[in-house]
Amino acid sequence: MSRYALWAVTWALIVLVLLMSPAVVVAEALKTGLQPALASLSDPDAQAAIWLTLEVTAVSVLVNTLFGILAAWVLTKYRFPGRSALLVLVELPLSISPVVSGLVWLLLFGAQGWWGSVLEQAGIHIAFAVPGIMLATIFVTLPYVVRTLVPLMEQQGRDAEEAAMLAGAGFWNILWRVTLPGARVALFSGILLTTARAMGEFGAVSVVSGHIPGMTETMPLHIESLYNGYQTVAAFSMAALLAGMAMMAVLLRSVPERLARRKEAQA
Repeated sequence: MSRYALWAVTWALIVLVLLMSPAVVVAEALKTGLQPALASLSDPDAQAAIWLTLEVTAVSVLVNTLFGILAAWVLTKYRFPGRSALLVLVELPLSISPVVSGLVWLLLFGAQGWWGSVLEQAGIHIAFAVPGIMLATIFVTLPYVVRTLVPLMEQQGRDAEEAAMLAGAGFWNILWRVTLPGARVALFSGILLTTARAMGEFGAVSVVSGHIPGMTETMPLHIESLYNGYQTVAAFSMAALLAGMAMMAVLLRSVPERLARRKEAQA
């Protein structure tokens, strides 16, 4: 097969599988015009879903970025018993169905769960509330920063860190001034992958949220509610906004890589 045939097949698959879906979503959202689409996004329940999605995404990205940096450091700079098991556990959310992880949180924090009744008596609500949504989203997005940092940190080796340690630098100084500057492209990529995944999470959040409009509905859940209620324009308008946000996060991944290549070319 010639390179032109491969090029044609590749672009055909991209158009059919990747580009057609968002194009259809946007077309359905604008089927009755731009004004109805924008009006549906200004609905109070839609606004609440957008803000909740942004809030959950921000918390998930912050927590998993900090965890990912520290976990990647431990996994690449040290050799210890159980390291392989820890790597497997870090990747566990990638292999478990999000619905199953949502059910686990219900088992732990639901009204009939292990700790649910105790927490309810203390006035702490996790299941069917925002904290449960955050926990579920943090769980499903946990591996991305770790998995993008680990290969690069392993490639870096330990020479620079050991030299800084001999010079008297502490752990945090070594981490922020020696290790992470060389891994910023991988870190940025992991953060953006976490962002896109957190915004679009449906399965785990659907189980623990309770689908309360205006309170525990994120954008994906609100889309489902609108579509099931035959509000197709509103559903596709929200879907178009969510797809655009996620695609923007993914497209931004290429910016640091291009800048790094440009610097290398100029050097």
